[in-house]
Amino acid sequence: MLIGGHVSSSGGLVRAIERAEALGCETMQIFNQSPRAWRPTRYTSDDFEAARDKLTGSPVESVFIHAVYLINCASTDPELRAKSHQSLTHALHIGDGIGAGGVVLHPGSSKGAPTEEAIPLIADALTQALEESDGCPILLENTAGSGDTIGRTCDELAAVIDHTGKHSRIGICLDSCHLLASGHEVRDSDELEQVIDGYDRAVGLDRLLCLHLNDSKTKLGSNADRHANLGDGELGADGIRTFLAEPRFEGLPVLLEVPGPEGKGPDRGQIELAKRLREEAISRRV
Repeated sequence: MLIGGHVSSSGGLVRAIERAEALGCETMQIFNQSPRAWRPTRYTSDDFEAARDKLTGSPVESVFIHAVYLINCASTDPELRAKSHQSLTHALHIGDGIGAGGVVLHPGSSKGAPTEEAIPLIADALTQALEESDGCPILLENTAGSGDTIGRTCDELAAVIDHTGKHSRIGICLDSCHLLASGHEVRDSDELEQVIDGYDRAVGLDRLLCLHLNDSKTKLGSNADRHANLGDGELGADGIRTFLAEPRFEGLPVLLEVPGPEGKGPDRGQIELAKRLREEAISRRV
């Protein structure tokens, strides 16, 4: 189980890797472009080669890209769908260029339309983006369940994957905060086991390629996506230990997206705490 966090890509890909190394990360995540704008970051083949060289022998063993939050693959608006396609494809191209483990994507919001109408729209957008890229997977992230977001249950994620023809380059990323907020009691080992059993039946755990480790500012079933620093939220240190002790998570990259003590993202202290909780979780299994 690799521990790492989301870091800024300001200054370029190599600089992002250096930031992750300074935090003590074993894995890392970046945005492919500013999360608040549609303008893509123009990386060159030299940028990709430098990043790959930097990763060779680095303590950072894997890199993931988080697609920007503006993307909505469930939208029926032609302009938004076009911009979403451009940004998602851009993220996949960067993933191909640096050998990323995947592009993490929020599936989308139906904006009041029936879920059964939104799911084929998402699937079509994913299929098109995958056809225009080489090998990097798309990892659908489970959602906290606010508004009309798709992906709050394993069945919704499975439906999207089914509509792509069970495309081999689509995986999933499970977020601990989102699971709790969407009503899954992941602080109890028996209930967590049942939740993961459900994902195994619906999606298949061969598609589970990474985890997001975040505490939650809001209570079980709140449907609010509000991350807290590890140990400071509703999961707490014991809940996080329980989450990490799930044996089927062994070997997965675990990425923190916490605010950090200064609101600038995970710091070294949060990474070290996650590593300590990982070791305590492993000792529970023995």
